[in-house]
Amino acid sequence: MPEAPEWVRTPDPPGRRNLDTLPKAHLHLHFTGSLDVPTLTDLARRAGQRLPEQLHDEHALSVPATARGWYRFQRTYDAARHSVNSELALRTVVRLAAARDAAEGACRLELQIDPTSYAPFTGGLAGALEIVLDEARAASAAHDLQVAIIVAASRMRHPIEARTLARLAAKYAGTGPGEVVGFGLSNDEWAGDTPEWEGAFRIAAKAGLRAVPHGGELRGADHVRQVAHALHPARLGHGVRATEDARLLDQLVRTGIAFEVCPASNVHLGVYARLADVPLHALLAAGATVALGADDPLLFRARLSDQYRIARDVHGLTDAALAALAAASIRASFAPEADKRVWLAAVDAWLAAPPPAPLAP
Repeated sequence: MPEAPEWVRTPDPPGRRNLDTLPKAHLHLHFTGSLDVPTLTDLARRAGQRLPEQLHDEHALSVPATARGWYRFQRTYDAARHSVNSELALRTVVRLAAARDAAEGACRLELQIDPTSYAPFTGGLAGALEIVLDEARAASAAHDLQVAIIVAASRMRHPIEARTLARLAAKYAGTGPGEVVGFGLSNDEWAGDTPEWEGAFRIAAKAGLRAVPHGGELRGADHVRQVAHALHPARLGHGVRATEDARLLDQLVRTGIAFEVCPASNVHLGVYARLADVPLHALLAAGATVALGADDPLLFRARLSDQYRIARDVHGLTDAALAALAAASIRASFAPEADKRVWLAAVDAWLAAPPPAPLAP
């Protein structure tokens, strides 16, 4: 069982720049997992669903990195997902994710969804996806950030179903707000044989969608190598265990594959015992492009800016290093290059501004 993380959310200390104002891109956020407890509780009440205790209390879910641990995590996530069972609920998820990320400095959110779970009450897969895309456009305009969508297949379903999702995603491919920008593969990393999903990723690639499969969290470097060979990712969901093989890590860096690193979830899912064990420094020392993400803040109780606070308070990163991380997240996004240039200039301005004066003793 992982130890409780030593980090807890605290305000930015006097004399330090506010990390909520640091422009950044959020590239690893799951749909239902983006909710907060009060909103989920309200959705569950409307849906007539009863939530388990771990979705009500103030404690983050922590499980061991075993099959039983993953089952407990997935069962909890599914309990939350059953409360998102209407068009209003789908729109609420998107709107809240956009509002929360905008408040934490995000200029771009690439929100990941498997529409399969939401198809039964929206008229099918296309209906579910179109509702999400429509709300993503509205939320982008309302909150001064771009919300794009990544369609993700599940390892718990047959690879043929992933091909259906890839064809659906291809119809809405683009780079802007309310468009599908990537194709992913998520859920239990031990499930299935990774090359079986190669066909779905080929379909997505023909439509211009970039590959963003999960890999290198529950399983080690050998599986990262397999994912890279079969699915040709532009970004790896997690990928942290590539650090266990220096040659592989070098190859991934030279190929230009970015890493979506989610420190809080790595600990709560039992991959590492302590936040200090997450190999952030090893990735940066190897020259990797790292984009910090929150993964599932509903379960892990840590949002986007919290990951930057972990990088500062636990890993000792300076403001300049944090700004470099934020810039890397923007570059790793699938946004238009003209927009990236504007956001990167805003990162430079954040770092150039003098930090607030510390409080007088």
